[in-house]
Amino acid sequence: MARAKVITTEISLLASEKLFELAGSRATLAEFNLDRHWRNARVHTLHDPVRWKYHAVGTWHLNGTLPARHSWI
Repeated sequence: MARAKVITTEISLLASEKLFELAGSRATLAEFNLDRHWRNARVHTLHDPVRWKYHAVGTWHLNGTLPARHSWI
């Protein structure tokens, strides 16, 4: 589950950033309301931070050590 959260966090932020990159500066206009995609992705990533998930997934891959049971993993 932690691995899925890490991947979806990276993909959602990248996709919303690419939306503005590809659509240009007009995409930031309020009439299009496209910033909601970036805001939604950011809220989900901040609500359940992935920094400890990176650590848990990395430790498991490198050392084969299962993470301790915590609510944040």
